[in-house]
Amino acid sequence: MSMKVSTSNRRLAGAAGVLAAGLLLAACGGGSSDGDAGSGGGSPKASQAGGQAVQTGETDVGEVLVDSKGMTLYAFAADSPGTSNCTGSCLQYWPVAKASGTVSHSSEVIADLATITRDDGTTQLTVNGWPAYTYASDSGPGEATGQGLDLSGGKWWVIAPSGSQIKTPGDSESDSDAGVGGGY
Repeated sequence: MSMKVSTSNRRLAGAAGVLAAGLLLAACGGGSSDGDAGSGGGSPKASQAGGQAVQTGETDVGEVLVDSKGMTLYAFAADSPGTSNCTGSCLQYWPVAKASGTVSHSSEVIADLATITRDDGTTQLTVNGWPAYTYASDSGPGEATGQGLDLSGGKWWVIAPSGSQIKTPGDSESDSDAGVGGGY
């Protein structure tokens, strides 16, 4: 017995398949997934930065932005919005938070996330315009051992979910004069 399948039935079956695949992908998406932030505890809230998931995590300084591995993100006072002054040996200690594509964020990450292209062609994540980095001496999630370090004329600050740089208590520097200083 042969069976004929009408063109409209094939279209309907194809549309149902596309719809099912779309629903599956939406269910697997991570725009606001909960999970363990690592040793820092808490529930990270992820947002995609073109392959780089920007999350919130807990440190001894408080809630900060972290990368997809849970490593604390930092801003360098010697930088300025849109410009990185961390080059050469500086990058051995302060690796660039790499990102690509359009950067979006969840409600927990309220900072303005974007990217810049560095002189070496690397695409770097920016937070409220400031280039973002991790610190090589942070051994795991929840650490912020680079907080307040003063190296080569500029201090390093962890970044709050709002995008503001969290300054060490008692420090007189403000965000507006944090762009003054030297590089490596």
